[in-house]
Parts: sequence; C-alpha cells; structure tokens
Amino acid sequence: MKSAPPPPRSKGRPRAFDAGDALDRALHVFWKQGYEGTSMSDLTAAMGINRPSLYAAFGNKEQLFAKAVERYNSDRTCFMSKALGQPNARRVAEQLLRGVVDMLCDPTTPAGCLMVQGALCSSAGAEAVRQTLAAGRKEAQVAIQTRLKRAIAEGDLPRGSRAGDLARYLSTVMNGLAVQASGGASRKELRSVAELALKAWPGSLQGG
Repeated sequence: MKSAPPPPRSKGRPRAFDAGDALDRALHVFWKQGYEGTSMSDLTAAMGINRPSLYAAFGNKEQLFAKAVERYNSDRTCFMSKALGQPNARRVAEQLLRGVVDMLCDPTTPAGCLMVQGALCSSAGAEAVRQTLAAGRKEAQVAIQTRLKRAIAEGDLPRGSRAGDLARYLSTVMNGLAVQASGGASRKELRSVAELALKAWPGSLQGG
C-alpha cells in the first residue's frame, strides 16, 4: 500500500503591509529625529508593524536606516542630476543651490536634510552610520567636482579655477543651508543666502 503524499510546502504568509510605504514612514522618522534619536518603538509605531515583521522585511535598525538613505537619495535628491546636466558651470551652481532650497522647504517632508540630520550621532555604536552618511556626502561632492573639472577643460570657468575647492564651496553652502532649514529658516531666508553665495561664484561679476 502506497503511503499518502506529503502535504504541499507552505509558501509562508504574505506580508500584511506595503513594504514601500513602511519604508517611507521609517525614512520620515529618521529624517525628523536622526538615527540615534529614533528608537525601535518609534519605528514600529510609525510603520504600523511589529518588531518581528520589521526585522524580517528590513533587518536591524542600522540596515533599515541604510535602506531609508537609499530611498532618500533616489527620491529626494533628483535635483542634483538635473543641476549637473546644466550647460555651464554658473547654471550648475544656481540649480544646485536653488534646488536644495526647494527640497529643504518642501512642506510635505521634515525640515533639513537626512544626510546632515542623520549624521548627528555621538555614540561609538553609531560610527558606521556616520561613515555611511559621510561617504554619501563625499560622493555628491565628487560628482560636483567632476562636472566642474569638465567646465574648466571646456574653458567655461576662469583660468586657474580649482574644481575641488569650488565643489567643496558648494557642498559647504548646501550643508549649511540644511542646518539653517532644520533650525526654522524660511524659504525666503535660505534663498537670500543662496543668492549671496552665487555672487562669489567665478565670473559672476561679468554676468557668468
């Protein structure tokens, strides 16, 4: 007599939540409170899931934060690629500074910048997070520097211009704008700072 065939293997219970929506909610919390200021209880409450579900879908807190940073970079910093595609260095600088102000002042998101806010960590356990965010900021600066090197090669910037210094200048202003935004500075105030920074751009006095 043949034995009965084994029961079909369970495919597991489907997730009862939208992973993309849950990640967006986690991103919002990290953005508002920073990495260390965010607890697992904050995350589960905002995401509407329990800890086992969070760990199963996203890993631990550090892994979830890394996924939130990826989401942030793909959704919130598209102004960067648009700016770097401008036809000359002056337009690149304008689009970067004005674009970051628009992003920082979006009423649907927390004030400030996740890449700056999230890096305000003090414990040794958050060193990996600090390094990840520092690497992200460095990557953006290198992308700006590469575009400005091209501008120098094309004669679009004055002779003797240094792409590294100019990229660092723009990055410093952008990060400073983010800190000001997190402290409550208005769009008008941030735009004023951006316009002042552009007055120091090489060739500005000649109409750029």
